[in-house]
Amino acid sequence: MTPQQPLAVGLVGAGRMGSFHAESLAHRIPGTRLAAVADPVPGAARRLADRLGCPKVYTGIDAFLADPEIDAVVVVTPARTHADLVEAAARAGKAVYCEKPMAVTLGEADRAIAAAREAGVALQVGFNRRYDAGFRAAHDKVASGAIGTPQLLRSLTRDPKLVDPAPIPPWTIFLETLIHDFDALRYLNPGAAPVEVFAMADALIRPDFKDRGLLDTAVVTIRFDNGAMATAEANFQAVYGYDVRGEVFGSAGMLTVGELRRTHLTSYGPDGATAECVTYDQDLFRDAYVAELADFADCVRTGRTPEVTGDDARAALSIALAAVRSVTTGGPVRIDAVESADAVAGPQGPSS
Repeated sequence: MTPQQPLAVGLVGAGRMGSFHAESLAHRIPGTRLAAVADPVPGAARRLADRLGCPKVYTGIDAFLADPEIDAVVVVTPARTHADLVEAAARAGKAVYCEKPMAVTLGEADRAIAAAREAGVALQVGFNRRYDAGFRAAHDKVASGAIGTPQLLRSLTRDPKLVDPAPIPPWTIFLETLIHDFDALRYLNPGAAPVEVFAMADALIRPDFKDRGLLDTAVVTIRFDNGAMATAEANFQAVYGYDVRGEVFGSAGMLTVGELRRTHLTSYGPDGATAECVTYDQDLFRDAYVAELADFADCVRTGRTPEVTGDDARAALSIALAAVRSVTTGGPVRIDAVESADAVAGPQGPSS
């Protein structure tokens, strides 16, 4: 790739989020092109590639990664495949952008990070809230000391509707949903490290799926080494819309971030005041999704370190695994405890 050539990016995973990222690479980010799409599902890669004018499709990952025309890879596959794909892409000499979570065990995370480091390629993870204008402004104010010392923090994710919980893997609420909140709390408390976690979770929306490991409602408290105390919460059925918010209370002030209204319009009528809420993540975080991929492309071109690294992914994962263990044991769990061999083996389900 010369400075005049667009960055050729291959995408793995032609599903909902993969399709959005593919569209961004093809049409929204200057200086990049969608070079190939890979997906093992027959026809999935072809349909997406044809729609976007992408010349190459693959159903096998080995041939995809061996393509010399691909400069970088975007991984948007099921979470439990991420670490292996990151490791394989890095060993093939490709820079890697991976959707969260990068891994589901600390051992996997360590292998992925090591592979990228040994290959000398960029590794960025998709924690999109760091690229949202409001969350970024809040981080910058906290880092500048504008609200003094952080004391209380809060982050929440409430998804709009739980349609079919059957295919959702165990512990999804921690490993794939609250993982965003765990990273956001670290981002909003810069320089501090989590030391202890206590979590409660249950199946309040669909109690009949509890035995299958689907916990749809959770609250997690986190203690940081700077004394700050944080709360993260999630629910899979907010009937009013897609709700993502954060708050930092400090010794000299408070910051709040997050807006679920689709527009600034409020309607007033005989039934009172109403506002239309966002119900889709690609609407709420559209600009952030594009910005994080644009930043990744710039990192590959310039050689600078991504703002969201594999180490950030590992740190958020350690909180998630501590939360899983806390729910299993019913007590608080220190972050350093999840470094033990049995924790590295990963979560197995509610009865483990």
